[in-house]
Amino acid sequence: MTRPVKSVSRQNQPHRPILPVGFHCSRRSRAGFSLVEIMVVVLIISVLAMLAVPAFSRIQRKAKTSVIVNDFRVFGGAFETYSQEMGKWPAEAAAGVYPAGMDQRLNPIKWLRVTPMGGKYDWEYKQLHFGITYAAAIAISSATGAPLTLDIVQLTDLEHAIDGASQLNWLGGNFHIGSGLNPLFIIQP
Repeated sequence: MTRPVKSVSRQNQPHRPILPVGFHCSRRSRAGFSLVEIMVVVLIISVLAMLAVPAFSRIQRKAKTSVIVNDFRVFGGAFETYSQEMGKWPAEAAAGVYPAGMDQRLNPIKWLRVTPMGGKYDWEYKQLHFGITYAAAIAISSATGAPLTLDIVQLTDLEHAIDGASQLNWLGGNFHIGSGLNPLFIIQP
């Protein structure tokens, strides 16, 4: 006697995707990431960070250099204009002090602010630096609440930007290192 075959309805069975031959999908592989995968991702992120941080620091330093160079040139032009109009240079002023007679020539907010490398701008009239007296110069010096942090790379960038020299010469051109290792922009030697 033959038994009748039961007909199975597909509506009652759960849907199973048709997978290519040899493809196995276990519950474990779909559960999350393995420790090795996480470690590889962390390694890749740390390598990218190691490459990005120096580049970011270099860009930041170049931006600070540009601001300082621009300030030196603008301020230098204002002092030269004063000298041409008055026939003399303004009197000496300390770091962070607005020079007398420079009203309407210098922006007081920019002159009195802390520079991008620390310290404040300092008008120097007939000041002695390493045995040389300069008639007119602008220095960046430490002031109350504004310590000057010296960075040799920043000073080198300033030397190259102001004097355009291929080799360092901090006693020639317009950019010098003054007494106390302060950056010094020479207007008139």
